[in-house]
Amino acid sequence: MTQRSYLLGLIGGNIMKSLAPTLQEDALRVLGLRGHYHLMDLDVPPRRRLEDVFVAVKQVGFAGVNVTYPVKQAVMPLLDAISDEARQIGAVNTVTFSDGGRATGHNTDRTGFRRNLEATFGAHALADQPIALVGAGGAGRACAFALMDLGAGRIDVHDIDRAKARSLAADLARSFGAARSHSSDDLERTIRSAKGIVNATPVGMAGIPGIPVPVDYLSSVQWVADVIYTPLQTELIKAARARGCRVITGDGMNVHQAVESFRHFTGREADFDRMKRTFDTAMGARLAAGSA
Repeated sequence: MTQRSYLLGLIGGNIMKSLAPTLQEDALRVLGLRGHYHLMDLDVPPRRRLEDVFVAVKQVGFAGVNVTYPVKQAVMPLLDAISDEARQIGAVNTVTFSDGGRATGHNTDRTGFRRNLEATFGAHALADQPIALVGAGGAGRACAFALMDLGAGRIDVHDIDRAKARSLAADLARSFGAARSHSSDDLERTIRSAKGIVNATPVGMAGIPGIPVPVDYLSSVQWVADVIYTPLQTELIKAARARGCRVITGDGMNVHQAVESFRHFTGREADFDRMKRTFDTAMGARLAAGSA
């Protein structure tokens, strides 16, 4: 019997430093599977449209793709089906294709972020905590629902696009009650009143420099999480650590969601510990080479 070869990939902007190919291809090899993971950067000239790339991956016969910033919501109208969880979140980061090309959207970011927080704090440590969530795009939506899964008392959502913040807060209210989510235009008040702060914006990643949270508002009794892992030590993480905050970098979320994506792609289970070691090794080599 001919062994199936898995053609996988990532679609998004500013993704050429992604470690996803390293993680997914190693997981395939460990299980004796063949395959390739291809990066499709929408920002690389000639600039490509999501719609055109999506048609191409279906025609070529991809088994699945991950989808990242800035198209986790834009991809949804292109899909034939969306899982209940991804529909509730309002964002997709993993797409699988049937042999007939039928595209189904999933969200593994929610699971990835939740498992990373559980590993750091424990399953019940966030109960009733007020959380400041900065960023209401695809990643922010997944993080918000993960925080609710862990019992967050209230989530104040801030985004420079106020309509996005209001939309996410309203979606959370429908699922978890009006008292547990609010959109906030006052970032200082939101940060100062929170126990935990989550950056779910792309600000701080390689190619998009900056700090999305005014660090003067932080205090040592707070924790700060960043979903970014390129670089792993973002300016926000470094500034929060300097102020005595407990910090959570984006590596754990990235590996946990990659494990879930691999399961959707192949129907097989990747080993988290091995994938984390693979991530650490690749990140270490990158740092040794002087690359973020």
